[in-house]
Amino acid sequence: MSQELTAEQITEALQGITVPPQPQIMVDLQMEQYMPDPDLGVIARLISQDPGLSGALLKIVNSAHYGLSNKIASIERAVNLLGSRSVINIINAQSIKGEMSDETIVTLNRFWDTAQDVANTSLTLAKRIGSQTVDESYALGLFHDCGIPLMLKRFPDYMDTLEEAYANAGPETRVVDTENTVLNTNHSVVGYYTAKSWRLPDHVSNAIANHHNALAIFKDDTGSNPPLKNLLSVLKMAEHICESYRVLGNQTEDREWAAIGHLILDYVGLSEYDFENLKESIRELGAH
Repeated sequence: MSQELTAEQITEALQGITVPPQPQIMVDLQMEQYMPDPDLGVIARLISQDPGLSGALLKIVNSAHYGLSNKIASIERAVNLLGSRSVINIINAQSIKGEMSDETIVTLNRFWDTAQDVANTSLTLAKRIGSQTVDESYALGLFHDCGIPLMLKRFPDYMDTLEEAYANAGPETRVVDTENTVLNTNHSVVGYYTAKSWRLPDHVSNAIANHHNALAIFKDDTGSNPPLKNLLSVLKMAEHICESYRVLGNQTEDREWAAIGHLILDYVGLSEYDFENLKESIRELGAH
């Protein structure tokens, strides 16, 4: 049973960090909301493609107002709990905040494209390898780089630094190390605080914080922190399949995967051959 929220409650809940929504998604959502009988399924599918809108929805549904015993990461469940009127009000509130210059939109297309690709690929991978965290793998794929548009807002030349970070990545240097050196912060840290402000489940937030720390995490073979390893193993495979190193980092090779890939595949029990076949079949499916 959905509970309608007032405009004041929505405004209060959406204070703080906001990742701008993708303009085309906003257009599609607004077209759906003007239909005589808006389809919650269509609305949920559209929202689930956008990190900013998904985060706003989950922030509200995981708030004290709904009193859920466990925080959720499922966009479809959030939409059903909120109901069509509250969801449309949240979309409209986000659209007001989401006005951007054409130049920023062009730059952010790289972020939006890879977020959707990695989310869809994470979902497919989680199902294929029998992961118990399918919804959360999708959410992590969508949200793992949510710090990027906020870094771009603060540092106009941020994408240059990110490209340098991917170029420097390897066994001795994490992607975030270059960001820390140049900017004294990085998109994983900013993404973690964004995820906390959205009230995402703690292990999803922790995975966002650590998604460029996989080498240290998977080198630890003591069996510690399986929830983090389960989520990160799917994410890192998905990033490699979707070529985040190329889309975001403007690189021709995935230096991060070269350092961590064997550890990830050992953890999930896939050979290089199996993974190559899986990668090709996922790309053919159109998940990438």
